[in-house]
Amino acid sequence: MSRPRPRGKRPSRRSEPDRRSSRTIASEEPPVDVHVDRLSADGEGVARWKGRALFVAGALPGEEVRAAPRFEGKLQRGRLLEVLRPVPDRVGPACPLAGVCGGCDWLHLAPHAQRHEREVAVRAALERLGGLDLSSVEWRPTVSAGDLGTRRRADLHWTGTHLGYLHRRSHAPVPVEHCPALVGPLAALPGALGAILAPLGRGLRAVRLLAEGDLVSVALELKGEVRPRAREVALAVLRSGARGVALVPERGATEDVGRPTLRGPAPLRPEVSLHLRPEGFSQAHAAGTPLLVASALELLAPTAADGALELHAGNGTFTFALAARAASVVAVESSALAVRLASAAAKEAQVGNVRFIQGDAGKVSRGLAKEGARFRRLLADPPRSGAPGLAPLARALGTRRLLYVACDPGGLARDAAALVTEGFVLRTLQLVDMFPGTHHSETLALFVRGDSGPEEPQPAS
Repeated sequence: MSRPRPRGKRPSRRSEPDRRSSRTIASEEPPVDVHVDRLSADGEGVARWKGRALFVAGALPGEEVRAAPRFEGKLQRGRLLEVLRPVPDRVGPACPLAGVCGGCDWLHLAPHAQRHEREVAVRAALERLGGLDLSSVEWRPTVSAGDLGTRRRADLHWTGTHLGYLHRRSHAPVPVEHCPALVGPLAALPGALGAILAPLGRGLRAVRLLAEGDLVSVALELKGEVRPRAREVALAVLRSGARGVALVPERGATEDVGRPTLRGPAPLRPEVSLHLRPEGFSQAHAAGTPLLVASALELLAPTAADGALELHAGNGTFTFALAARAASVVAVESSALAVRLASAAAKEAQVGNVRFIQGDAGKVSRGLAKEGARFRRLLADPPRSGAPGLAPLARALGTRRLLYVACDPGGLARDAAALVTEGFVLRTLQLVDMFPGTHHSETLALFVRGDSGPEEPQPAS
């Protein structure tokens, strides 16, 4: 694969056309020259054509571009042909697959401008979708800890012969030899593993990579059950340098070859080792995760008098730092694997003030409320779909400060509107740059209820 252009190099004023996918595309209209006004929630340039929005992937606000319009259902999309007048924040992508691979869609935008546009997107969602007045909200500066080369996990698709990501729009696999978004130990693995995995053919569905420091763990998601050939391939992956392989079948139990469970220091609690598995969830930005947790705990401000509830706790990313400051923590997580890993970490480090509960966050919270449990501090880190029903539950649980960790501005906006309806006030917003090179954002939103004066002591739940 050709070497990527150095990061920060300015492109020529006439950009190369975007590469085309192999799928059939709706017939295009003749090329048009348009002015790009803004970026959409999905990170695409938005211009006007025929009185309606025209979405142009790869275009940036303030640019004049030439695009070939086409219709996709009710939407108008334009294939970028040329950038006629680039903005100063346009840079040369640091990956030869930019514009094709769906993994990083903002490599043509300078990192500082990426951070600005994410803030714009969060503000737009809260104001337009959530209907919130942000005039009195404190906006803290975005926290960042490095750009490309920081992602420590990857979910790769298998074509039968190659590993790759999905095309930005067609969902067709794009073979990848080297991925500059990944940390050093993982970057060359997509290409290096291809020949090793070839004996599995169509019996392999997907591959998940995980790194902790210099150690690498791999999950092979198999079709059907684990067969001897899969075990042989797993041993070959070990010989290539991986510490362990998890064989994950469609039916039956996961089998470990080697030691696929990795350990890393829990953020702000180095004496606690988080247990990490390649087939489970873990935060992608290794260097950014401690900053995310530190910022979250600073905003939530738990004290030794507080009982805290953590929803969507995962394998303990926030849990142990929270437990160091609060009197006790009830951590709720739906994944059995994540609860098992977090419980093992707590037992190993003798952390005794955390209770882990496996179950649906809403159902468990309703049960706790019916039991009369009260939590003055609540930390929620829901998936992109958000946390429906969180607002009335937080009120019923007596929550005074709620820290919402959002990976989707739309989900945050909907839940924020509901929290305001229940008497909470959005006090502070801060973004943490956990997904460099993409339009995706991670937002910390602090909500408070009641006056801002001193809180009376309350026994921990």
